[in-house]
Amino acid sequence: MTQDEIRHGFQEHAALAQYHRWYQFYERPQGGIANAIDILSEDVVVTSGLGTANGHDDYAARVTQLPDTWQNAHHVQSTEIAHGENGAMTLTAQIVYQNQGMLPDEAVRQAELSYTVELVQGATVLPLLSNVLIEQNSESTGETFKDAYAENRMLSLVHYWLALIEDPSRNPEPVREILADEFSLNFSSGAITDFDGFKEWLAGPGSQVVASTHVISNFTATETAAHTYAVTVDFDWAGIVPDGSELVAKTRHSWTVENDPTERFARIKTVDVEVLEPFRPRSN
Repeated sequence: MTQDEIRHGFQEHAALAQYHRWYQFYERPQGGIANAIDILSEDVVVTSGLGTANGHDDYAARVTQLPDTWQNAHHVQSTEIAHGENGAMTLTAQIVYQNQGMLPDEAVRQAELSYTVELVQGATVLPLLSNVLIEQNSESTGETFKDAYAENRMLSLVHYWLALIEDPSRNPEPVREILADEFSLNFSSGAITDFDGFKEWLAGPGSQVVASTHVISNFTATETAAHTYAVTVDFDWAGIVPDGSELVAKTRHSWTVENDPTERFARIKTVDVEVLEPFRPRSN
């Protein structure tokens, strides 16, 4: 990982937080169309096999007509992000889309899709999707339908959390949206159980580097009760310290998450951290 990639990390996490949100209205329409519109620029252009939608109203009219008896799942296989000027980014992704309800006899329609998504800088750390091109590469019938809501919903939360704690502005206020009313963050530097404690951590231990980023691996998300999820994820962390040298580490996070599907993001209830590889200078 280059130092430029480390410095761009928070922007890429913000883009991925929005990208995984894209699927939530299709997978759980009860989340509301307002949350789907929230990620789009006003002049967004969405092009797919259904045609082209221009702007919020056109897009909303299209997606709210989808049958509510359908089950949709979007299994993201890979993503790549390229950076442009003024915070603009282009995200390309390959996914496997599944639908149950479109075909007779509960058959599962399955298609490989390519996404090309242009994002522009928004009013917050979260960018807005300004152009979405969806192209179909193949179509088949799957054996079983596999729901993807938990993975997309939890990945959106994890990426947003990373975007906020990596953001060089060190602004704690947006994090309120993704913390439960009562939370416990059991970090290696100590437990945090209130927002003042979180602010102190972000201004202290959380800001001891010039820039940092996390690479996600071994991600799992499981619904353990109604609107409650268990998330386990490994993070490969890299940071740049003030003298320009780099540190690396590896941790495993175990989260419990509360989810109200009508909110923009789920909320973190608890975090437990296991250090797999301690902080150390990066070897060349």
